[in-house]
Amino acid sequence: MDTLCSRMLLILGLAPLMSLAAPTPTTHQFTLDNGLHVLVREDHRAPLVTSQLWFKVGSADEPPGYSGLSHALEHMLYKGSAKTCAGEASAILQTLGARENAFTSKDATAYYQTLTPRYLGLAFELMADLMSTAHLRASDLIPEMAVIREERRSRTDDNVQSLAFERLTAVAHLANSYRTPILGWMHDLHRLSADDLRHWYETRYAPGNATLVVVGDVTLDQVKPLVERYFGKLAKRPVPPALQPRELTEPGERKLTLYLPVHTPRLIMVFNVPGLATADHRRSVDALRLIDMLLGGSHSARLQKRLHLTEQLFSEVGTAYDPLTRGDSLLSLSADLGGAHAADLDTAEKRVWQLIEELRTTAPTAEELERARTQLIARHFYRQDSIVDQAHELATLESIGLPWQLMDQEADALAQVTPDDIRQTAATFLTRERLTVAHVFREAGNEK
Repeated sequence: MDTLCSRMLLILGLAPLMSLAAPTPTTHQFTLDNGLHVLVREDHRAPLVTSQLWFKVGSADEPPGYSGLSHALEHMLYKGSAKTCAGEASAILQTLGARENAFTSKDATAYYQTLTPRYLGLAFELMADLMSTAHLRASDLIPEMAVIREERRSRTDDNVQSLAFERLTAVAHLANSYRTPILGWMHDLHRLSADDLRHWYETRYAPGNATLVVVGDVTLDQVKPLVERYFGKLAKRPVPPALQPRELTEPGERKLTLYLPVHTPRLIMVFNVPGLATADHRRSVDALRLIDMLLGGSHSARLQKRLHLTEQLFSEVGTAYDPLTRGDSLLSLSADLGGAHAADLDTAEKRVWQLIEELRTTAPTAEELERARTQLIARHFYRQDSIVDQAHELATLESIGLPWQLMDQEADALAQVTPDDIRQTAATFLTRERLTVAHVFREAGNEK
């Protein structure tokens, strides 16, 4: 009776969120003759529109010796073009009240602007110009590479959490190019040339290697003529085949010991798992997402509740899993040891394995699974309140070779996962043969 009551409360609590998902926004798609793929999603709740131009190129595509190339090109795109001086594109958009930025990931490079719909054509004009006529001068690259090297120092080399995870990732991705850091290895950042960037630009920034996603207070009849006007005249060019980083089925257990200026010893464990683009079945990916929540996604999750709050083995613990990758992914767990256990990472690792083994052998209760599912579905619905988040997810799916419609099917897909799916998925993927573990100790001179 108590279990039934608890499940009913969870369902009733989710009901208001479910109502936010209906009706599904109208989404249109078309492709220009030059290969540019375009998505237009209508969301008329606010007089704003976001435009996101994504290129299917990231650090995973970079050959050895050229790490950081995609990120460096992202920086250099704003250093002048046929229509703009250095920094002028951003200055124009900011004058119009737009919010704009760019980023590079392992799978993609993206440029986005959020502004009032009447200036959408101007945003298109600027982006079409930057993707086709950027100067990429050697004289601009030299000082910009100094900026990028400093960015790497501050974000990775001087950040112990980022540095430890970068080192671990390079080991965990044994047989695939996801080991390449987005910012690049420092020694590569000293030798990238303007010719390298020019070649990358000419081969990877072709219209057929890009997706333009527009979400907001617009209609197809408003957007399509503008897209055709500004992007339609760009020449069609050959597109390199998409790389899909795949890992060995059983790469073997790998261990790494690091000595860094951490305050307390840190345990990091990552498992090689499929992403949505590489999984044999979607249900296994949705089960992995729920496993992520069950282990560390909230204060009621197993690692949080038992090892952090109750046993106080950890002072901090978290898990992460990104299913939206072009290739295989990682499910990660990281934890800082509590004061009384600060010298015993082996004991902490064994205790974590006990909890993982429970999940591998015993299905969670229906109530525990419903709680995790409710949290994930709630996050999905809340993301739909943001036109930027909607565009980001639509563009991500298209950029990794999956249909955008999967975004609107997420809640239904999560609802299909059963407790035994969780057990079977954990037994399949949370194995020592798929594990890489790092023990991060305080380096000498940083004991206090």
